[in-house]
Amino acid sequence: MSEGLSGVEALLEEARLTASMPSPAERRRLREAAHLSRAQVATAIGVGRSTIANWEEGASDPQPPARLEYLRLLKGLAEIYPTPATEEAPATFVPAPETLRGEDGLAVHGPAGPCIRCGVETAYQSTDGRPLHVGGFCQPVTAQTASTPTPVAAEPVSAPPAPVSPAPVPMATRPQRRARSAVRAQEETTGLISRAVHEELERAAGDMDEAQKFLIKRAIPDVMTLFAETRATGRYDYTAYPALPDILKKPSKKDPDQIWEARPRFHHPDYSLKAPGDIKVTALDVNAAYLSALKCWLPIGKLEHSTGLDGVEPKRSGVHLITPAPWTHPHLPDPIGDRDEPGALWVTNATLRLLQRLSGPKYGLAEAPVIHESWTSGATENFLDALRKTLTAARDTALAQDDTLALEYIKAMYSKFISTMGESIHNREMVRPDWMHIIHSQAYANLWGKAYKAHQAGLEIISMMGTDELHLTGDWRQVFPEGRGVSQMKIKHSDAKASGEYTVGKVPH
Repeated sequence: MSEGLSGVEALLEEARLTASMPSPAERRRLREAAHLSRAQVATAIGVGRSTIANWEEGASDPQPPARLEYLRLLKGLAEIYPTPATEEAPATFVPAPETLRGEDGLAVHGPAGPCIRCGVETAYQSTDGRPLHVGGFCQPVTAQTASTPTPVAAEPVSAPPAPVSPAPVPMATRPQRRARSAVRAQEETTGLISRAVHEELERAAGDMDEAQKFLIKRAIPDVMTLFAETRATGRYDYTAYPALPDILKKPSKKDPDQIWEARPRFHHPDYSLKAPGDIKVTALDVNAAYLSALKCWLPIGKLEHSTGLDGVEPKRSGVHLITPAPWTHPHLPDPIGDRDEPGALWVTNATLRLLQRLSGPKYGLAEAPVIHESWTSGATENFLDALRKTLTAARDTALAQDDTLALEYIKAMYSKFISTMGESIHNREMVRPDWMHIIHSQAYANLWGKAYKAHQAGLEIISMMGTDELHLTGDWRQVFPEGRGVSQMKIKHSDAKASGEYTVGKVPH
């Protein structure tokens, strides 16, 4: 009985402390007043230093199991170092506003208005019904967002105001509410990307290079916050730190894990730059290849082991130990990539799905691979779809405005998001090397599909490399739309081939 009472009392204590949680700025003030480092606080309550930084910067709110100890520390520090009193209000332990969430744990929309933290318009709301961004996705308070009297129209403005998200459409029925909320959330997050670019450009006094440096530096925390924002209405819970099999762990910092991503390095054996000839070749570039690859089947839970499978369930994903069938088409890239040794190897679900399609009746290009064992979990193809659509919309806007600064920032966001979601010291928010490998492999599989489409149209594939490079003979514009959009292709320019075009000759056999 005493143990039960102790548990109840602990819950009540945590509830009381949570109700009086200080704002992020106050959390930092209390720590600094006590001359404590973030590392000291992190060690004392059992979390990482970056977690304390996120709590103090408003990127996230304290969560169990460390929340109770953290709140106890803050309460004790507040008693020792109270907020300096002013004539208007005495020092108090001010509770921080929290985001209103439904029974399913997801953020709830309300009437749009200026966020009570930063002043930027949002459709999410706090527990007391006021507009509030989800998860601390707020902009720093600036002259544009601070609650100050509106200047008269005749007064000059020193800097252009930050873009404002379009006004939301009123919601009628529940189905319309869900659809329109998604659109409104995408408009809002896209607007936040534009504001970030504006802020850094203003901070750098118009210096494009300096602003770009700042934007790339903040790309990882920004995209993780954006990921959390787009997940606010997500349907699936996911495991950010699953127990990983040894095949997904690096034996050392310099050595890779055991997963083969099927990266291509294809060169057509019948053509060569050294052979005399005048066969015209165009080097093409796939736009935002990794951004498109965010549309892939990702395992969302802990990976489970299985053996002796004839196939893989359609709605499961992970990594698989397979023996691929021999590839007997030298004029086409091998979908498994260029290997130095034959035999069994670990591949991702994206590669396996491609191999299984190519063995089916539509293609009939090879035998099905033999699956020896797998590590898989329940999966969805739409887990990162909201993030992909948001970044794509922001990229389209930047292209339309010829905004190279925003384009580089967006590219850094999605590329670093993918490259740091594995074992990286630059991103502690998740450890999912299986996701990183699957997205990489999906980009390679997408490129293989484009190569095969060109082959079916009668074009020769001279070479195919990486995620985005495809060299073709013939009129490629009859196969692919030209442009810089995600669904388009453009001519690849380099120092060696300034025009993106060159000639090759046939190799005699």
